[in-house]
This record gives sequence, structure tokens and C-alpha cells, in this order.
Amino acid sequence: MNRILKNIFLLVSVLIQACSTYNSLQHQSQIGVRLADTLASEQTVNLFYNLKKLSESKTILGHHHSTAYGVGWEKQPGRSDIKDILNSYPGLYGWDFGIITSPSNYYNDWMKRYVVEAYNRGGVNTFCWHYFNPLTGLSFYDTTITVKEILVGGKAHQNYLNDLDRIAEYTRYLTNDRESIPIIFRPFHEFDGSWFWWGKHFCTKDEFISLWRFTVDYLKSKGVSSFLYAYSPDRNFCTEKEFLERYPGDDYVDIVGMDNYFDFTEKGDGFGDLLEKLRIVTDVAIKKNKIAALTETGLESIPDSCWWTDQLLRALESENVKMAYVMLWRNANDKHHYAPYKGHKSEKNFIEFSKSPLILFENNLPDLYNHLLEDDYLIKKN
Repeated sequence: MNRILKNIFLLVSVLIQACSTYNSLQHQSQIGVRLADTLASEQTVNLFYNLKKLSESKTILGHHHSTAYGVGWEKQPGRSDIKDILNSYPGLYGWDFGIITSPSNYYNDWMKRYVVEAYNRGGVNTFCWHYFNPLTGLSFYDTTITVKEILVGGKAHQNYLNDLDRIAEYTRYLTNDRESIPIIFRPFHEFDGSWFWWGKHFCTKDEFISLWRFTVDYLKSKGVSSFLYAYSPDRNFCTEKEFLERYPGDDYVDIVGMDNYFDFTEKGDGFGDLLEKLRIVTDVAIKKNKIAALTETGLESIPDSCWWTDQLLRALESENVKMAYVMLWRNANDKHHYAPYKGHKSEKNFIEFSKSPLILFENNLPDLYNHLLEDDYLIKKN
């Protein structure tokens, strides 16, 4: 009965959306953009436009799970390792739908609270999906051949629909009581690697593209209108053709990016490769009228105390590199962290990095949701 009621609720939401006086496609056409979702909410369309505009001269600094926990603490209201240093939160927050679709279904209100708080402060929320294998119920690292089995006609297709329904339902729950909160959804990340079950070695190109397109179409059919869809391979490409090998098409992608840890080293010997790949991502975004981003990155434990300015800032400031945002991975403990914390040896260099006119944190973000940025927009900078 509960499932029937949830489906009725979703259907009513779709009908309400269809009857809305807001015309998303018209709005998109007027401002010269085309989202994967032609029914995207006004705040979602504005977010896309403004991130694209910002990327011409700015990059937002993001951090995964930044307000949920850090080195030596967990779930302390108002806290973030980055805020402890700068008195500002990051401008973008990473979360994970894997928490919602895990077999144990252990999510509660904690993630919603942090997402809503970030949105109300003007920050941006992005979700990846460390998706437990829907065929076996095992970890996302279980590389049993699965993709073909969750496509239409596959023996685990219904399992996949059930999990997409859970995401759709949770998305309805992500509201600040006025509107659905726009989300950058980054499914099947690092798909050119071989560590996740959706990786390159475990499905064909056509199967991956079919999975991506089905996922987007299904979520839209369930009334999800607050997603921007981000395409993000790992760093296993050297040319634009390789980067786009499994690209599902312009009608299914809003953001093009890459995850890249390997090319950031303490010695900096991967810097040339990193720059070339950032330029490829930038070029693709420009050609396709998309947003470019460094969707996941960092140097684990930050052994180089000057890494922030010597490598990350230097890369983002390089010619023909235009990233709307860069997201650092999480701070789990003193051996596994990607942002500095109070007392870390790179703290001073991170402060220097933060003062660059290129880099934006939450306290100097413009309104990304309710207004369109003009060419002469002003960015608050401490």
C-alpha cells in the first residue's frame, strides 16, 4: 500500500508540474541554453546558466561530505574542516545516492538537513552514486557482469527500477519547503576504469549509453525536474575522441568533467597530462554548450604543503582551462583526507589559495538560483 501511495504522489507531482505556468523550455530558449531536462525547474535552469557564466572567470571550490564530518569530528552543527580554517564553507558539497539505494537502506534525515542548509546558504549540491550491485546485492566493487541485466529485458531490471524510484522519492524529499533543491547528478562516474561494475571492461559501449539514457528518461518520467546530469570519466583519455567514447549524447548531458587523482602527485610529474585533459574537457564543453568541471580530485593527505598554489591553482589558472567547479574528496581521518584541517601543514598555503580572485567559496558566491548573472556581475571577495 505504501508503494502505491508513493507512486500516486509521484504521478500527482508530474501532473502539477505539467500544469505549471512556468515554461522551462521557453525559458531555456530565451537564455540560450538547452538542458537534458526540457522541463527542468526554474532554479535548476538558472543554476546551469549561472555556473556556465561563472566558469568564464571563476571556479567554485567543493568538498565531499564537508559538513557531515571531518578529521576528528562528526555531525557537529555548523562545522566544516574548510570553515574551521577560512570562516567560510566550500561553495559546492558532494553527497552520495548510494546511501539511499544501499541494501540496508540506512539513510535518515542527516543528509537532507545538510543539503537543505547548503542550498539555503546559496551553495551547490552534487550527488554521485556509489551504487551497490543491483544484480548481486554486493558492493559497487563487485564486478559481476550487471549492466546488461538491468537494462530492459534483463533479469535485474525491476531491481534497477526500484532503486531509481527510491532516488526519485528522495529527490521529492529534498526541498526547503518552497521548491525542490537543484542537484548535479553524476551517475556511473569513472566509467572508463575497471573498479566499478559499470566500468569499461564490464559492459559494452552501447550498453553503457543505453543505461545512461534509460536512467535520465526514467527519472524525468517520474517527475524529477531538479537534476543537472554530469558525465565524468576518470583520467583514462588522451584525446577528445577517447573522452567522448561513451558519451550518451547532448540531449542527456549538462556537465562534462573528469575525476582525476592520479595526475596530481607530490612531485608534480603528472602536471602536463593533467593540463592537457583539462583543456580537452574545456574544449568539449565550449563546443557542446555545456559546463566543464573537475568533478572529483585531490591529493590524499596532502603531503605537499604548497600543493594548493603550486599545482591545483596553477592548473585552474592555465590558459584554455575553464572549470566551473572543482570538488575535493572527503575528509575521513588523518590518513585519508583531501582538504586541510586546522593545524594541517598545508593550512597556510590553502589560505593563500583561497585569496586567488579565481577561486570562490560559499561566502563569495552570487545568487545562483533566483537571478541570471550579467556580464558585469559583482562577486563578493574578502
